[in-house]
Amino acid sequence: MSNKTIDNSLIIEVGNKKLYLDDFNRILFYGNKIKIHKEAKNKVVLCYNFLADFLKDKIIYGINTGFGPMAQYRIKEKDKKELQYNLIRSHSAGAGNMLTETYVKATMLARLNSLLQGYSGIHVEVVELLASLINNDIYPFIPEHGGVGASGDLVQLAHLALILIGEGEVLYKGELISTKKAFKKYNLKPIDIHIREGLSLINGTSVMTGIGITNIIFAKKLLNWSVIASSMLNEIVESYNDHFSKELNDVKKHEGQCKIAKMMRNITNDSLLIRKRHEHLFNKETNIDFLEQKVQEHYSLRCVPQILGPVLETINNVENTLINELNSVSDNPVIDVKNKNIFHGGNFHGDYVSLEMDKLKISITKLSILAERQLNFMLNHKINNILPPFVNLGKLGLNLGMQGAQFTATSTTAENQMLSNPMYVHNIPNNNDNQDIVSMGTNSALIAKKVIENSFEVIAIEFITIVQAIDYLKQENKLSKFSNDIYKKIRAIVPVFKEDSTKYKDINNIKEFLLKNHINID
Repeated sequence: MSNKTIDNSLIIEVGNKKLYLDDFNRILFYGNKIKIHKEAKNKVVLCYNFLADFLKDKIIYGINTGFGPMAQYRIKEKDKKELQYNLIRSHSAGAGNMLTETYVKATMLARLNSLLQGYSGIHVEVVELLASLINNDIYPFIPEHGGVGASGDLVQLAHLALILIGEGEVLYKGELISTKKAFKKYNLKPIDIHIREGLSLINGTSVMTGIGITNIIFAKKLLNWSVIASSMLNEIVESYNDHFSKELNDVKKHEGQCKIAKMMRNITNDSLLIRKRHEHLFNKETNIDFLEQKVQEHYSLRCVPQILGPVLETINNVENTLINELNSVSDNPVIDVKNKNIFHGGNFHGDYVSLEMDKLKISITKLSILAERQLNFMLNHKINNILPPFVNLGKLGLNLGMQGAQFTATSTTAENQMLSNPMYVHNIPNNNDNQDIVSMGTNSALIAKKVIENSFEVIAIEFITIVQAIDYLKQENKLSKFSNDIYKKIRAIVPVFKEDSTKYKDINNIKEFLLKNHINID
């Protein structure tokens, strides 16, 4: 077992190659700085120069026409810059809570990467300023509500564009301050509008994609923790090893199931608690009428590979789709230097992200259901037959153990179940029915984010219960080396307890530990 370590001194070049999940992980969580590749800058400059020459004596959407259903209105030459400023200001109309720094930074990185493809016709100063803001941890105020995911994330991206023109507010070192104040501190200069910087900045799927990529990073951590919790619970009940054996799982032809089973074997391979069926049942006399110990475990213990296997495969499939979206051009129109033309279409539509985020939240909800059922198994002494009610290490009747925490886990899992209704199929036409079918991709990504956060809370409660159970049964020294290490890490945060005490801080501390740590199961 090893906690993932990353060299945060490495500068990540962007624009010259595809960005992947590991790049985002380094930049978002380890502080790696970015640098725009020289060739990427050249592509941006070439695209801008081509557009400046090509647009002469032509009608091009969003440059010398109005936007959306007002595209039939011709814009005079003297008003073209004002049109772009009007677009940014008028669409900075979001509401609700501010996206937290991690998700805003992911959004900025996704937008930068899209612009660096060299199909948007923006001036190079846009990407240079955006890269400086990312490296200096200056984050625009972007509210959660506003995007329908049709022309992309118009409203939320307008809030990003607003600070690039030197207006609005930014979050800097935890404080919301004026953009002017932040720019003055770092001697940054707002961009000028040259041709279509306003439209290019707010068109596209960068908010939903940035949130989605971050969701995947957390989902992968969560899955690993779920496998670890499931394996430790199998140790606690001294489970038979055949339900996660290679032989049993290989005959079910699903890669995810086989991978989860292998992870469980890796975790428990030197455990003194896991039993071999042939040693305990196959060599026994068969004239016994009643077996005291269960022949097979409850489904929440026995079917872990079959339950978490689809979750693993879903996360991987979602990652593949989101990485494609991240490295795509989601602008409109697309400025094609190679073919010396401009193409109008709908690359800003967020259906790919919306559908994948729905798949992700459904699979993570199933993971939280598994955690809640495993928790219930431990807390109900009539089911497990080895632990006291609510894994109460104190005086039964007087003390209550994990009883109160179960209510939190149950209600949070129920919320996940409700949130798992699909967003992808919800459609409300708007924009004078110009946007007559929309993706709701940003909403889908935000709801998936909530489901993932909820699931970390449920599994945090499960881990506290697991270590309490281990102490009650005095199993610490019989655990596998892997499990014993996890036990010690949890116990360093929440010491063993018999007397009742408030648990909300313990739950939150374990949640933060799980969020911040990715444990490799080699």
